[in-house]
Formats: sequence, C-alpha cells, structure tokens
Amino acid sequence: MLDILLHDGDIHEIRMARAPVNALDMALVGAVREAIAAAPANGARGVVLSGAEGMFSAGVDVPALLQRDREGVSAFWHEFFAMCGAIAASPVPTVAAITGHSPAGGAVLSLFCDYRIMAHGMYKIGLNEVQVGLSVPEPIQFAMRRILGNYRAERLLVAGAMVDAEQAHAIGLVDELATVEQVVMKSVLWLGELLKLPPKAMLRTRAIARADLVAVWGDTSKLLDPGFIDDFFADETQGVLQALVARLKSR
Repeated sequence: MLDILLHDGDIHEIRMARAPVNALDMALVGAVREAIAAAPANGARGVVLSGAEGMFSAGVDVPALLQRDREGVSAFWHEFFAMCGAIAASPVPTVAAITGHSPAGGAVLSLFCDYRIMAHGMYKIGLNEVQVGLSVPEPIQFAMRRILGNYRAERLLVAGAMVDAEQAHAIGLVDELATVEQVVMKSVLWLGELLKLPPKAMLRTRAIARADLVAVWGDTSKLLDPGFIDDFFADETQGVLQALVARLKSR
C-alpha cells in the first residue's frame, strides 16, 4: 500500500504502492494521512510524496466508491479531506514527486504540498472531476486558486481540463519538470537545499506563508458540504460514473 524510503538529510519518501494505478480507496487514503502525520515524529525534516513511474495516482477508486452507500461515501470523502488537511498542516515541508499521470484526486493531493515536480513528456495532470460527473467542492477550488489565481483556476476547473506536463509548468500548476526517472531525486534535492537554511527562520516564514491554507484545511471535520454527497447520488453523476467504470472494465 505504501513504501517508506529514507533519504539523506532526514528526508522521508512516502511512496504510494497500490497496483496498478495507485487508485485512492479508503485504505490508501488513510495510510497516506497517517504516514504524513507520523513523519515528523519519526524524524523526518521533509517529506516527498511519490507514486509509481508513469502513474502518480489515478485518483479516487471510482468502482470501489460506487459500491458504498451514502454513509460509506460520506466516510470516504471525510477521510480524503482529512488526508489533504494532514498535508496542508504538515509542520515539515512536503514535495509532490509527480511520477506520471495525475488526474483528479492525484492532482488534488499535489495542491497541498509546498512544491511540485512532475515527469515531463506524455504525462497529464488536472482536476477532471466535471468530465466524470463530479463537482469540485469549494475548499479544493480554494487550494487550486491559491496556486493558479482565480481566473486560471476557474477555466481549468469548470472544463475539467487535463493538461500535459509542459503546460502545467507554464501555468504554474507544477514548479519543475524532470525525467520520470529523476523526479524523486530532484524532489529530494530541492528539499535538501531548503533544509540547509536556518531552520527556525525558514519554518516560521513557511508557517506564515501557509497560514491561509491551514486556516481552511487545518480542521477538516466540518469541511465537506453535504450537498456534495447529494450530488454524488444524483442520476446524472451516477450515470456518468457507471459509464466510466464500464469503459475501464472493457479495456
């Protein structure tokens, strides 16, 4: 489910390892949340969140989610929000090592990290929820606006657009590009340089800079709009998601 790798400089890599595509089910979401929260106590001064080469995460495990009743769907999204909140509120810097495609929930994960390095080439990233019949909740839209600005975020979110790595870099959705084999190494190097700075000054400045994010995501217990769960069970959304699952099964 997860591999924890240790790098020089007390940098811990949390590598998602749920084959074949790191689809985010309840177990993986909970494991990432727990690993992010535990990392500083385990000696981490910085964290790299990575996936498999070619696929960072395919996003939410839709087939598994469709098997849940209303209570189960609500429980999943609360856990998903808690995972995002754990990254947002991490007391140590985090880097998303986007090792390949990163649609929907995979892209959401990266929004809460301090820095994003993505594999260049054919790989794509984006919040394509609208294309699969899901709305994007306001707290997630806030996290994307924080990085891209209001208008750019609006255009991408409303269209459910996926962009390639080069375009993602050009608009600021990711900060650096690297070959797929070097994404993790580049992430470790970036953290290593940051961690050379005077730690109290760096961490205090970081806390001030991220205070707006933590103000929204520091406590996720009441962050999920019940209307989002209503939308999930609407006929339109269920129809689009069922068609998506059918396409996946036919491949």
